[in-house]
Amino acid sequence: MKFLIVLALIAAVSADLKPLSKEQADEVRHAWDKVKHNEVEILHEIFKAHPDIQNNSHNSLERTLNKSRICCQLLRLASTKWDKTIKKRGVTKEQFNEFRSTLTDYVKHHSSLDGDAEHAWNQAIDNIFFIIFSNLDGHPVV
Repeated sequence: MKFLIVLALIAAVSADLKPLSKEQADEVRHAWDKVKHNEVEILHEIFKAHPDIQNNSHNSLERTLNKSRICCQLLRLASTKWDKTIKKRGVTKEQFNEFRSTLTDYVKHHSSLDGDAEHAWNQAIDNIFFIIFSNLDGHPVV
């Protein structure tokens, strides 16, 4: 998820966004490094909490999670055609916020995300979601 860190730093160039300091970026990177290889477990938590994101029945959760192709697609939404893919699949802002909430809870419980680190994480995610939502609304952040 180096992309998340890069996107958060790129987001800093917009006046509407709050840039991360080097220390904040390091805190976010440190927290993410502790969980970044737990894709299947993260997705399990997200799909369990919000089955509407999976777009399948909860009964097929285990089968879906065992398909690494699905995991990679969902965690790499920022591919070269991410905005078209998201729009085509009908992913809503509400589902993004559900994803955010569950991902943040997961990182908080499986890394050292508290105090300043939690503030830095939320600021980075705010910046990322500002860019995603701007793109979804047809107002790309340049």
